[in-house]
Amino acid sequence: MYTDSHCHLNFPELFQRLPEIRAAMAQALVTRALCICTKLEDFDDVHRLATDHDNFWATVGVHPDNEGIHEPTFEELVARAALPRVVAIGETGLDYYQMDERKGGRTLADMDWQRDRFRTHIRAARATHLPLVIHTRSASEDTLAILKEEGECGDALSAGGVFHCFTESMAVARAALDLGFYISLSGILTFKTAHELREVAQFVPDDRLLIETDSPYLAPVPFRGKTNSPAYVPYVAQLLAQLRGSSSEAIGRLTSQNFDDLFTKVAA
Repeated sequence: MYTDSHCHLNFPELFQRLPEIRAAMAQALVTRALCICTKLEDFDDVHRLATDHDNFWATVGVHPDNEGIHEPTFEELVARAALPRVVAIGETGLDYYQMDERKGGRTLADMDWQRDRFRTHIRAARATHLPLVIHTRSASEDTLAILKEEGECGDALSAGGVFHCFTESMAVARAALDLGFYISLSGILTFKTAHELREVAQFVPDDRLLIETDSPYLAPVPFRGKTNSPAYVPYVAQLLAQLRGSSSEAIGRLTSQNFDDLFTKVAA
């Protein structure tokens, strides 16, 4: 019934408990999950999760905030995207959060490496006709601008994709939707401070809505502060249902259908 559209099951805190996690997913009626790649060095592990389990799928990409790792080329992304059960490019995007403190006092101009990496992913997605999994944090203006510059406008030639773990403003949500992207909501929606995000959750059209855990991070209330798991994605659906005047079961069915519509390779 429920689909976790973004999780990191290859991370040690989850992978070491995989049988337990899969049992908890089954009990919670979470029938599928998309395993997200954050660096090419880990791609084989992420891909193996998808090939070893018929309800997992994989992406290929390098997180925008990862440094000191193998830099992906267009050719490498395209080659891995062609493998079975790889259904998207990412996670990719831009992350400027606490840029000065975390990056040794760098300026915005010093972040060209992130923008160049993002463009490589967009071009690979357009070449492979696979959607993008977008991470944007404190960088929405540049994220949207680069997508437009690379031809992403919601037309038939666009890769499209999803803004995952959405935490931006209503204006950014509107702009992402105008470019043809989906919006995915995580356990952050359940946090007491997420007032503006709840307004976004009510605004997103039915056919552009996804849910996720981003586990092992961002566990929803009542598990906040603990290790997150795909089994907790129904808690996101439950709050969404309250906000949208629906039921958690209906949200589960709706977002699972949207998952199939976006990640078309799942049903291929």
